[in-house]
Amino acid sequence: MRWIGVVLGLAIGWAAGAVAAAPRLYEVVAAESEVNFSWDFGQDEIRGTMPVARADLAIDFGDLAASTVDVAVDVRGAEAGFDFATQGMLGPTVLDAANWPLIEFRSADVRRTGPGKADLHGEITVRGVTRPMVFAAEIYRAQGSAEGDFSTLVVLLTGALSRSAFGADGWADMAGDEVRLRIRATLEERG
Repeated sequence: MRWIGVVLGLAIGWAAGAVAAAPRLYEVVAAESEVNFSWDFGQDEIRGTMPVARADLAIDFGDLAASTVDVAVDVRGAEAGFDFATQGMLGPTVLDAANWPLIEFRSADVRRTGPGKADLHGEITVRGVTRPMVFAAEIYRAQGSAEGDFSTLVVLLTGALSRSAFGADGWADMAGDEVRLRIRATLEERG
């Protein structure tokens, strides 16, 4: 995936007519998007991926606080680098994929933190347990797009959570509690 070198000027006032004042609806391009996670396993770091199951995004460039994100990832499709780690992660003492096939995030508040940057405050549900979550977001225009063309965007979300806070505490004697998340998504505006 190619990234644009310049961050969107979300914090700069838009010229009249440059951006519509209403939320614009986007869908995720699954083939150009990745949900990555990692955790410590002794001295090593285990890395894995999960596929996006669904995503509903509305971005209001005139009033970023009016934007909304509702995303679910498919736990059953997760891979953690090697079979032993994947099986342990999907098993009943960690993610319990058989009973809880989705991890869901819904935003409640979007706060601008700088040009092309925002914090997404919301709730994440893992194993049927819902807790507050904050993702740091960076938004870019697709490389080669004309100025003012927001039909294709690239969003990078980063955050971390405590797996034990969701009851996913299996293998605690070997695996770290913090799970680091990095989500890169290509978004296309719905026609």
